[in-house]
Amino acid sequence: MEPIELEPKYSGRDISGKCIKCLAEEKLNTCLRKLLSSDEENIVSQQQYEALTVFLHSPESEKLRIEAENLLSEGKHVILRISYENDKPKYELKIK
Repeated sequence: MEPIELEPKYSGRDISGKCIKCLAEEKLNTCLRKLLSSDEENIVSQQQYEALTVFLHSPESEKLRIEAENLLSEGKHVILRISYENDKPKYELKIK
């Protein structure tokens, strides 16, 4: 599976951003629409849908969301990378 990268943005009075959870849900909905609208089997969208569903239901998602928001409030740019390693989900929060 190709890794999924989510780039949350800090929300402020003049800046409209999205948290990791919102971005993951948005990507999940995009995958679902692709799966439902296509007659062909879309392996990539199916894998992404499954990975995002697992992430959103994992206890780590809340911890990563809070950590990302703290880093964003400090002015840092963060990226959450969702991938699989040895058939297990792997979540990496990278700071740019």
